[in-house]
Formats: sequence, C-alpha cells, structure tokens
Amino acid sequence: MRTADRDRQANSPPASTGDDERSQPDRAETSNDVEGREGWLGPVRASSLTKQIRRARARMRKAETGADTGEEKAPRPRRKRASGRLPDAAALRAGFDAWFDARGWRVFDFQRDVWAHAEAGRSGLLHATTGAGKTWAAWGAALLRASLHARDTDTASLRVLWITPMRALAQDTARALTEPLAALGIDWEVGIRTGDTSSADRARQRTRLPDALVTTPESLSLLLSYPDARERLSGVAAIVVDEWHELLGNKRGVQAQLALARLRRWNPGLVVWGLSATLGDLPHALDVLVPTHATPASGPSPVIVRGEIAKPVVIDSLLPASAERFPWAGHLGLNMLGPVIAELEQSRSTLVFTNTRAQSEQWYQALLAARPDWAGLIALHHGSLDGELREWVERGLKEGSLLAVVCTSSLDLGVDFLPVERVLQIGSPKGVARLLQRAGRSGHAPGRVSRVTCVPAQGLELLEAAAARRAALAGHIEARHSPRAPLDVLVQHLVTIALGGGFRDQDLLAEVRSSHAYRELGDEDWQWALSFVVYGGAALGAYPEYHRVVVDADGEHAGIHRVADDGIARRHRLSIGTITADSAMTVSFLGGSRLGTVEESFIARLKPGDFFLFGGRLLELVRVRDMTAYVRAARANRPAVPRWQGGRMPLSSELAQSVLDLLDEVADGRDAEPETRLLRPLLDLQARWSALPGSDRFLVETLQSREGHHAFFFAFAGRQAHTGMAALFAWRIARQTPRTFSMSFNDYGFELLSDAPVDWHAAFAAGLLDTDALEADILASLNAGELARRKFREIARVAGLVFQGFPGAMKVARQLQASSGLLFDVFTRYDPDNRLLRQAQEEALAQELDMDRLRHAMQALQQRRLDIRATHHATPFAFPLMIERLRERLSTEKLADRVARMVTALEKAADRR
Repeated sequence: MRTADRDRQANSPPASTGDDERSQPDRAETSNDVEGREGWLGPVRASSLTKQIRRARARMRKAETGADTGEEKAPRPRRKRASGRLPDAAALRAGFDAWFDARGWRVFDFQRDVWAHAEAGRSGLLHATTGAGKTWAAWGAALLRASLHARDTDTASLRVLWITPMRALAQDTARALTEPLAALGIDWEVGIRTGDTSSADRARQRTRLPDALVTTPESLSLLLSYPDARERLSGVAAIVVDEWHELLGNKRGVQAQLALARLRRWNPGLVVWGLSATLGDLPHALDVLVPTHATPASGPSPVIVRGEIAKPVVIDSLLPASAERFPWAGHLGLNMLGPVIAELEQSRSTLVFTNTRAQSEQWYQALLAARPDWAGLIALHHGSLDGELREWVERGLKEGSLLAVVCTSSLDLGVDFLPVERVLQIGSPKGVARLLQRAGRSGHAPGRVSRVTCVPAQGLELLEAAAARRAALAGHIEARHSPRAPLDVLVQHLVTIALGGGFRDQDLLAEVRSSHAYRELGDEDWQWALSFVVYGGAALGAYPEYHRVVVDADGEHAGIHRVADDGIARRHRLSIGTITADSAMTVSFLGGSRLGTVEESFIARLKPGDFFLFGGRLLELVRVRDMTAYVRAARANRPAVPRWQGGRMPLSSELAQSVLDLLDEVADGRDAEPETRLLRPLLDLQARWSALPGSDRFLVETLQSREGHHAFFFAFAGRQAHTGMAALFAWRIARQTPRTFSMSFNDYGFELLSDAPVDWHAAFAAGLLDTDALEADILASLNAGELARRKFREIARVAGLVFQGFPGAMKVARQLQASSGLLFDVFTRYDPDNRLLRQAQEEALAQELDMDRLRHAMQALQQRRLDIRATHHATPFAFPLMIERLRERLSTEKLADRVARMVTALEKAADRR
C-alpha cells in the first residue's frame, strides 16, 4: 500500500499545471533526444529559453482562440458561486478514507492524530519529512474543525486560511486543496490572495471572500487593514501555516504572529497548525506559533506531532579524481563539469542547486557550452527571472520533460516535481536543514528515495559534505529563533490596525503581548510606538504626513485610534510588508519582451555597450530608462555576471561543530568517510606543518613573510562572526600598542596581518577573548555608524517613514537611501533616543556580525586549549585566508597568476621531507 501527500504518488498521473509564479518549462526533442521526451512545446532544436517561451505563448494563444482548427473559441462559462456546503465530521472522516482508498493510499497514523487534535480544538506543529503527507494531514484537520462551526453570515464566508511563505507556492497549493473537495461532498471555493492576484479577483474578494484562502503574511495583513476585517475574518475556524521554518526566524514571521494574535482575539477557539520538515528546536517553533503564555488555562494545550515514516534519504558526494592540497574559495565548481554531466546522463530528471543566482547563470551556460544538444532539455530557474519563465520551467519539471534544471533556493520549497529523481548540490550547502530541504525535492512521495549528491567546488568542501551527512543522519538540524520585539514591524502593525476599524491602546497592547515576539514588550517601548504613529516622535512632529494615526477625543468612540487621511491609508496599504532589498531594475529586450530583474546597483556599474549574462543569455546593455534596462542579444567573450543580495551564506553552528568532530576522528587515525580518505594528503600536510583544528583546541598559526607578520585563527564560527571577531582582536591589540592590521575571513577562521610581530600568548592572557564588554568593544572597533545607517534604510521602509512610490512611479534606490539617510541624520541630531535608531544598531550587530553567535563562540573558545603554532609556510587551512585578502586587491587575472605561483612554491615545499 502507498500513502498520500498533495505531492502526487509515484504512479499517479502528472500533476495539472497552472500559472504559478515560479513555474515550469516543457521540453521537446532535439536531434539527439531520448525517446519519450517530447513535451507540449513540440520539437526544439538548440533554442534558448526565450525563444521557447515565445513559441509556447504562440501555441497557447492558438489553443485558446481555436486558431488553425476552424473552431470558434468557446465562451467562458460564468463562475458558479460555491454554496459553502460542508458535511459533518463523521462524513468527512469516512469521505477521506474512501478517497484515499480509491487511490491505493492509506492514511498514516500521524495524519489521523492531527485530524483528531484539530477536531478537539487543539493547535500544534506537524514535523514530517518532505513527501510524507503533511498537506493532507493539515487540510483534513482544517476541514474537520470548520465542520464543527456553522458559518454565521454570508459575509463571514471565509472558514480556512492557508498561509504560505512564498506567493509562488499559492497556485500549486490551491490546486492541491481543491483536488479532493468534490469527492468529499464539499462545495467550497478555494481562492488565492497574494501580490500576483489580479485586480478583478481582488475586487471580487472585497465583495465576498472564498471559503478557503491561500495567502501570504503580507496579504493577510492587508486584509486586516480594512474596516470590515473583523466581520469578514471572525468566521475563520482553522489556520495552516505552511513551511513554518521559512517564517519563524524573520520579520515576516513576526508579521504573521501579530496577524494570528488578532484573529485569536476575534475567535478564541481558533485552531492553528504549522507544517515543516526541517526544524531544529521544535518546542520553540511551536511556542512561537501558538504561544503558551497566551493559551487559556481552560483550553487544550498545543502539541507536536512527528510524522515518522520510512522515507530513505541518501546523501553522498561526487568525488573528484584527486583533491588539491592547497584549496581556496572562489571557485564555481566548474572543474567538476565533466563528472556532473556524466551524472545527469544517468537520471531522468535532476535539480542542480547552486548557492547564488550568479553561480546558477554560469553553470547553465557551461552545461550548454559542453552539451549544445541539450538545448531545450535543460533550463535555468532563479528568483530574478520573469514569472512566466519560471512557470515554464516548473511545468516542464512536473511533466518530466526536462533533463535538468540549474536553480537556486527558488525551488527549495513547496512545488512538487514527482519526476525529479536526484538533486545535485554545487558547493557546500552551508547548513544541514538546507541540505535536507533540497534532498526532499527528489523522490517526492512516500516510500521513494530522496537523493542529494554534494559536488565540491574546492577540496575543503568535501569535509563539509561529509560533516553535513553525519549531522543530518544524527538529526542535528539548525534551530531558528523568532526576532525579539522589532519596533518597525510594530509601528507598521499599529497603522494597519488603526485602518482596520481602529483600536484602544490597552486592548491592542494585550493582544500584541499575546504574540511570542512581543511577550516582553515594555510599557515605554509601547508608548513610544503609539506616540510615533500619532505625533511623529520628537523630530517629526512638525510634519503632518507623519501624523498617521489620530485619537478620537469624545463621543462613543473616544480613545479610538484610527487613520483619518485617505492619502495616508492608500500609501500604507501599498507599503505593507517587511521584505526589503535593493531596488530591482527590469531587464527587457528592445522589442519589449521581459526577462526578469537585477539589482539597480549592478546596472549602475555598466555603461551602454557593456555585456552581461542573464537568464542564460549573453546580453548587451543598450540604454536605461525608467527603472528598465533595455538590452539586445550579443556575442562577447567575457561578460559580467549580475550579483544579487544574499549571495553568501555562513557555515551554520551545527555544521561547523560536525566538521570539528570529523577532524577529531581524523586526528585519531579514523577515516570512516570516503571524503576524508580522499582528503588524506591535505589533512596529513596540515598536521605535519601545524595541527588539525579540533573541538577541544583553539588553533592559532603564525607566519612571517615578505608581506609582514600573519596570524591565522581557526574559530569555526562562520564568516559573519569572524568578521566581528577579527575587528575586535585588532582593536584590542591596537589599543595597547598602536598598529595597523589587514584582515580576511572565511567560515573556518580569520587572518590578521601586521607589519610588526604580536605576542599572542600575552594578548590572550590579557583578555583577548573577554566577553564582558563585548558589545561596546565591537561598536568601537567597527564603523558601527555606517552599518546602522545602512540597516536603518530597511527599518525606515518597514516603519512607513520612507514611501517607495506608487505603482509605475517607484523611487530608485538612490532616492530611498537619500530619504532614509536624511531621517537617520535628523534622528541622530534631534531625537537620539529614537527607538528605531537603537533597533538599527542592534540589527546591524545581529545580522551583519551574528552577534549572538560571536558571543557564544568566544565563550566556547575560552574553554578550549589554546594551541599557537609557528609555521614556515601557509598551511592548507591558512592558504584560503591569504587568498581572500589578495582577492580584495587584485583583478581576477592577476589573482589567478598569483595563486598559481603560490601553489607551485607551496607544493615544492610540501614535497620536501
């Protein structure tokens, strides 16, 4: 017997397709194609993605209009209004059993457990592997809960909310939820409300909401901003938060927490379930979703349900013929292009994950250059490509018409691709949860094997691959923690609720404190936030546009906070959300065809006539006008590659610890993993010239060269924490004896280079690792003001101080930066106690330097044995740090020449005994 998930089962027909934002391509034959690979595009011969899209659109138009068939286009049927009919709980349970049986599936015990808990009014968190059946467990629970509560009015038609972290998942989710309704005797409309929802559908939803709504945190907050929100949303009986791990640790999750707090106030019996496959600290994740401090003592306590089923996951590595003894970061992994091609030939369909969008562009081009006969059989997918391109790619994956797709985290979640047999991860995954999430994209059904193969971009990534496998099998998954009381999100929420019918301050304070993020919100911070939205604070009181909320002074509405200005209301609704990034510029051909978006800062570095790689195409920039970069196809040898924010991910604490544990085993003479056996020459040389880093020692290497006096510190705390630690060490040393340091950092450690020697034994003895005054010393050691200024831009946008513009007239990044920079200066001078300034500084430390991890790492290093080794050559672990420093000074060509000379010299030294 097989079981079910929304993911179609192994021998089920291919999922129907739709206009998902992230979408799918289809594939057709090439002259060299494999039998049975023809898709809905028809034959394709060495054509680009853009050409295939054009042909696909033409075919779709013909199909819609009946062109070339002699048929008249059928009139669109009028949408029949759903009656809202829902059988009772007993009939629903029997209906689900029959529906599962008809498909040859069986219901898992954990699915029945979730149904029973929800029916009893209990909320919870379901943690189960990808493809285990979480969707059916949650959907059944929501329907059962809704069946126990009759709909009060036609206005309060909405019964179930399904919150997804990505609007790209909404279409796929809505199709899955609709699939069993007819068989269950349910006459419901399942609707979608995201940023992609058409104006016609939004207008229809203003009249009447569907019975179930798939939405995002931003769109849910928008619904709460209308005066009739309580009347329209008070009938919600159940809420499902899909992919909870994607929201838990960020401000979008805080926005969801505040929305849930409001809905619980309107309906104290509301049932909320979160779904995830890759969470570490489950009790914390549950408490953020369903706070125990706000759960009525008389009500049922929330529960954790683990969906433990036999779902094999295979994690292995694609081993190169040999591993270099002096690896260095910066490679794209293209030295493994031949082995990767050989692996792709062995699978029906493969996802090739990269860690950055720039890397995905280059890998896609390299694959096409090596195998031009694969044009039309391989595709590219990342978040900056146009939605129609992504839809086309996703459609091809679902229908099994693509041999491989090179992608980024844009395909990490949700959309189910049954034909995908295998996942390749180019470079280190940097985290255990990320690796498991990507592994789950293959074999996406109960009982099928999920397989992910790590492809090292450089030698030391083999170590990380083996460590990630160890950690995953041991269940050591990274925990994610909710932000603590971000005031910019609170300020935005106050204006949202003031729009949505208004509020009394003490009532809303109790509601806000019922959320996990604000459970310890102080009275002073609350009063500041209220004053800020009403009066604009100490510095902006003279400007009416910052008086966003008014307080009714008399009558029955005395004390009600509300928004009275229509212009403020309109601007606020356009600005709801916490997603901030550099302004994106549209990339379009001169003829008008849209390719996607790149960051404005990248285009600003180009001039007309420059070439760049985007969407798998080589393009020439023609002109820039109105936030659009107009391009044409080009031929050139060395194009630029766009860079996007978020490209570098630090090594997680769990993975770093697993690497150290693995090095401990190697030091003890145990080579249990194929990766460490291949790395034996490198590891032996490291041990011979210095020592292997380990979980019980803090290894520091010193070296004198023509450049000066080097010190390499192997703390294994991740790049961000090492950035702060390097600045801190340099500042503390220079405070005693003035000197200048050059610095470099990676995930394993950092380098300090000075023109004079340092007595590191004495420095550590004097308190180099002291954490008592850590934050003050970090602020003194860095340009903290500039870090805070950059972070303030994002905070000002979320708090509604900076308006990005109306649709079609969006402000460019320079304008936003100027506006936020002016506000930063005004607050610094005239309102230095402004809470948003304090938040900018705290977030700069937390996010740019990973302050919590930095503190924990330094405390852990205090407990380790300090092992300072004087070396005569750069060791295999120190060499990458030297290259990181050189990279900042040299061009790519000069760096390659310099590295080649250094490696040659080091190899000769290594060969001498």
